[in-house]
Amino acid sequence: MKLKQTFIILALVFSTSIAWAQSSPNVWRDLSEVTYKIGEDDFGELYIPVFSSKIKGIEGKVVEADGYIIPFEGMFKPEHIILSSLPLAECFFCGSGGPETVMEVMLKNPIKYTSKRVKVRGKLTLNDKDPEKLMYILVDAEL
Repeated sequence: MKLKQTFIILALVFSTSIAWAQSSPNVWRDLSEVTYKIGEDDFGELYIPVFSSKIKGIEGKVVEADGYIIPFEGMFKPEHIILSSLPLAECFFCGSGGPETVMEVMLKNPIKYTSKRVKVRGKLTLNDKDPEKLMYILVDAEL
């Protein structure tokens, strides 16, 4: 009897984890579905992101993203980080990655810098108005 109960519990745990994995999209792959249009501001031309329906569909939802903290010299704030889906040598600011490979992360609790891959979870906000900020922002995020 105990073997049967154990099997049932394991089956439930397994099916729940599969359902969770299927409902938790690969956020970086989804965020790569962005295009750009050329606009203008007081300083000249700029690229304005045009978000796909898939991206708009996850706006305001809690998502997980893993990646690397970008260590801006003198600018690292333990509660406001830049996360890159790519290692430092390939990131948007230092290498060949595009702007869709980075996001601002506003953390609930400060963290210490690490060069290791981290995973954050927070509510996704889209930015196509403020050129001083990145186009993807996670708010109320946790490590």
